[in-house]
Amino acid sequence: MVDAAAASDRHSSMHSANVSMGSAPDTQRVIASLVQLTKPGVTTLVMVTALAGALIAPGPGDTATLLVALLGTALVVGAANSLNMFIERHSDALMTRTRTRPLPAGRLAPEVALWFGVALALIGLPLLALAVNVLTAALTLLALVSYVFAYTPLKQVTWLALLVGAVPGALPPLIGYASMSGTLSRQAWVLFAILFVWQLPHFLAIAIFRRDEYARAGHRVLPIVRGVPATKRAIVWYSALLVLTTLLPFVHGMASPFYLVAALLSGGAFFVYAMAGLPDTAGDAWAKRLFRASMPHLVLVMGALVLTQG
Repeated sequence: MVDAAAASDRHSSMHSANVSMGSAPDTQRVIASLVQLTKPGVTTLVMVTALAGALIAPGPGDTATLLVALLGTALVVGAANSLNMFIERHSDALMTRTRTRPLPAGRLAPEVALWFGVALALIGLPLLALAVNVLTAALTLLALVSYVFAYTPLKQVTWLALLVGAVPGALPPLIGYASMSGTLSRQAWVLFAILFVWQLPHFLAIAIFRRDEYARAGHRVLPIVRGVPATKRAIVWYSALLVLTTLLPFVHGMASPFYLVAALLSGGAFFVYAMAGLPDTAGDAWAKRLFRASMPHLVLVMGALVLTQG
């Protein structure tokens, strides 16, 4: 009995030491998992487009207000992404791209993601309303609600979820613009239109080369519902519409001729590559390259608009 008690004491001491030694790495893993819930890559893109809207807004602007607006927006975007991962944790486990996320991989309990998302929203939204303005907070709330409660469940129902999801995806420039001006003008809606249309070929390209995974997860994306050839044709049409939409800043006197040239060259190149996908021989490799090309195209258009607005 004494030997057993001594062995038990030694085991407890060793266990305590191991917990103590492992607490720091465990904490780091939890923090890393919480950061992953916010989808840092997506959040960064949102911040870039929100910043573009803020820089285009009229008036001198206030750096402190801008920083608070970006912080509050990042918190709410992180909340939306966390809640999205909570809702889609089961379908995420069926996809190669998402099965290593914190919830399907078992690194976090589902309720942690749920309350983490709620907490981020409860911090970010009041911060925007009190330190920036009510319009900015309202737009950010709209983005959160439409992404989590409309787009996310609709993905299991219809491919038209793409159009619904493009709304919260296009709201960041409006959020940035409103944070600096307190209003929404024609210029703000032009930015919304560009980002809305840009998302359509961008996400349809993903849907083509991820279609098998989406099928396993039960997502009703266009390549599954209508087939790959129909999706390629839709990409071409949306790419043509994107070229026209990126001309709106020049038409409305928001940008200089240099912007017009930059938008036409970048948009034209993107459209030509979209057309290259129409033959049956263009497969997943083409879709992946188109998806990757869409990112610098957006950055170039937004950057040129910020730098050359007339």
